[in-house]
Amino acid sequence: MSMVLELREVGKRFKPRSFMRRQPPPRPAVASLSLQLGEGETLAIVGESGSGKSTTARLAMRLLEADHGRILWNDVDVTEMSPRALRPLRRHIQMVFQDPYASLNPRMRIGESVGEGLRVHAPELSRRQRRDRVAEMLDLCGLDASVMDRYPHQFSGGQRQRIGIARSLIVEPKVLVLDEPVSALDVSVQAQILNLLQQIQQDRGLAYLFISHDLSVVQHVADRVLVMFAGHVVEEGDIEAIFAHPRHPYTKALLDARPILHPAERRDRQVEGEAPAEDIAATGCPYRQRCERASDACASFDGALREMEGISVACLHPR
Repeated sequence: MSMVLELREVGKRFKPRSFMRRQPPPRPAVASLSLQLGEGETLAIVGESGSGKSTTARLAMRLLEADHGRILWNDVDVTEMSPRALRPLRRHIQMVFQDPYASLNPRMRIGESVGEGLRVHAPELSRRQRRDRVAEMLDLCGLDASVMDRYPHQFSGGQRQRIGIARSLIVEPKVLVLDEPVSALDVSVQAQILNLLQQIQQDRGLAYLFISHDLSVVQHVADRVLVMFAGHVVEEGDIEAIFAHPRHPYTKALLDARPILHPAERRDRQVEGEAPAEDIAATGCPYRQRCERASDACASFDGALREMEGISVACLHPR
């Protein structure tokens, strides 16, 4: 399987906002993260709010500059490319945003929004050809060509997300970064959008980097899953293996915190507390303050992933 996206030891720190004279040191949002995404594959990144999921997605797209590490698109190192050199390569990777209400320009007609990428990546097309391509993409996403002359406020959330997907597909990318693509939608609409994404992936062989906090959604769409906590990868592996037998205590806690259908299905515990406030890159396992399995050795743990029966886990005391 050829790799269409790779991150190698990528890290990013942000400086906290403070009105004090003595400024706090930068905090790592992502700490030396590595991942590989193969052609036609769906890799899900899961974790609680603040775990670094969306930051990872923006680093992968070069919307944020990494402090260290390498980023490769289709085996091309784009880490230090200038914006001008990177521009023709951006059609390789596109993004579908979380909020369908904020991701479309309210002053642009749908046809203009969806076809905007063609002005950059296919300037040789005539106005009529661009309009035909837009109509084709809208039809692929379950919308009629007549919507091209309307404005975003005239559509529901699910319809706007379909428009956002069409806008991402218009330049024929190989990778779609899906940042919580259904979290702002009703449950019934979520299923429609997920089915649409799966059908498009089957037809076009796209690779998906799927960012989500909803493990029930991830279980149905992903091939592999990468679990993040406080900027660190704590577990990675095949979706079926991790859901059947999670090795890291944090992964188990996330699975236990899922909504239940009946009180008899209630799990043992839920995720509690906040992410550590100190510099997590220098203090051993970042999860040890919450973990019931923690020992003194966890304070000096290097955080390296170790193979356990097909699953990579960063833990001294795995389940």
